[in-house]
Amino acid sequence: MSSRSELIRKKEYSLKEEGTLNTTPEKVKATGFQEGEFFDPRDIVQVKYEMLRRVRVENATATEAADEFGFSRNTFYQTSSNFDEAGISGLIPGKRGPRGPHKVNSEILAFLKDYVKEGKPIRARRLAMLVRQKFGLVIHPRTIERALCGKKTPQ
Repeated sequence: MSSRSELIRKKEYSLKEEGTLNTTPEKVKATGFQEGEFFDPRDIVQVKYEMLRRVRVENATATEAADEFGFSRNTFYQTSSNFDEAGISGLIPGKRGPRGPHKVNSEILAFLKDYVKEGKPIRARRLAMLVRQKFGLVIHPRTIERALCGKKTPQ
């Protein structure tokens, strides 16, 4: 049987792997999270859910709840909106990292546009091969299509 400290480490590892580890658990001042084993201040989904519950069920103010659970008021309102839109899955932090074709800079976009003719289909696979040859970059054909259609174009 696993020791308590080993279980704590395993849970922390799982939370980190899933992207749901609260990086500032020490900011959570809510009573339930300070005592007992059920509430875990390292579990961001649990912390956010309880913050919403505090306001919606126990009628705390947004400011009080945000402070008690270690968040800003803006984070409270964003969390509330996410929960209303997606339920509990809305409390899972979003994917971090670039939100667009970060490989398609202005130089590559200009290169791609030279090969695209008005009224002709975009041959994204062919363009991906040309980019690989000229720039040494592997870019997915769908990324090229998005960039050429003006979706999330680079600065």
